[in-house]
Amino acid sequence: MKSPDHTRTPALVVAVSVLAVAFFAVPLIGLMRRVSWSTLWVDLRTPEAVSALRLSLVCSIAAMVISVLFGIPLAWLLARVQFPGRSLVRGLVLLPLVLPPVVGGVALLGAFSRRGIVGSALYDWFGLQLTFSTAGAVLAEAFVAMPFFVLSAEAGFRAMDRRYEDAAVTLGAGRWTVFRRVTLPLVAPSVIAGAVLAWARALGEFGATITFAGNIVGRTQTLPLAVYMQLDTHPDVAVALSLVLLVVSLGVIVSLRERWLGTR
Repeated sequence: MKSPDHTRTPALVVAVSVLAVAFFAVPLIGLMRRVSWSTLWVDLRTPEAVSALRLSLVCSIAAMVISVLFGIPLAWLLARVQFPGRSLVRGLVLLPLVLPPVVGGVALLGAFSRRGIVGSALYDWFGLQLTFSTAGAVLAEAFVAMPFFVLSAEAGFRAMDRRYEDAAVTLGAGRWTVFRRVTLPLVAPSVIAGAVLAWARALGEFGATITFAGNIVGRTQTLPLAVYMQLDTHPDVAVALSLVLLVVSLGVIVSLRERWLGTR
C-alpha cells in the first residue's frame, strides 16, 4: 500500500494563500495602473510635492535620530535590567504600535499643546509651541516610530552572546568601553534594522501628525498629508506621491526580511 506523501502541499492551502496574496497585491496593482507615467516626473516636481518630499525627509530623519538616541538606552534597560513594573513599561513603550494614530495625536495634544501637561510649561518658560510646527510634526512621528526601533534593538540585546562582554570586563575594560567597543558592534544589525524601520514608519505617519501638528504646507504637510489633500484637486500628484511611499515601504520590507523572518 502506497503511503501518503506528507511533503506535498495541499491544494486548498495553495488556493487560499493565492487569494490572500491577491488581497494585498490587487490594490497595489490598482495604484500602479493609476500612475500617469508620462507626467510622473512633472507631478513629483510640483511645488506642493517638492515641499512635502523635503519636509518628509527632514521630519522622518529627525524622528529616526530621536528614536535611536532615546531608544538604545531604553532597549538596553528593558533587555538587561530586572525591575518592578518592567512589563508595564514595555507595554507603554510599545503601545503606539497598536494605538490608533489619531488617538496618539490626541494624547500628544494633552501633553504638549499650549494647555498640555508639558506644553504649557514649555510655552510659559521658553515661548516654545510644538503644535502646528515642524518640531511638532517630528515629535508626532517619533512617538509612533520609536517603538519599532526599541522592539528591534531590545531583541538584539537579548540575543547577543554576553560572554564577549564578560571577557572584555576581565581584561580591564570599563562599562562604557565595553558598551561602545563590544556591545554596540554586536547588536549593530538590530540597531540598523530598527533605525530603518523607525524611519520608514515616520515617513508614512499620518494620523498623529495631522491631529497634533496640523496640515500646513511647508511646515507640517508631509507626504501622507499631501496625498490626502491632493486627491481632490490634483489626483495625479497624489498618486505619484503614493507611488513614492509604496516604493520606499516595499524596499524597506524586502531589504529587512532576513532580519524579521530569518529568511533569504
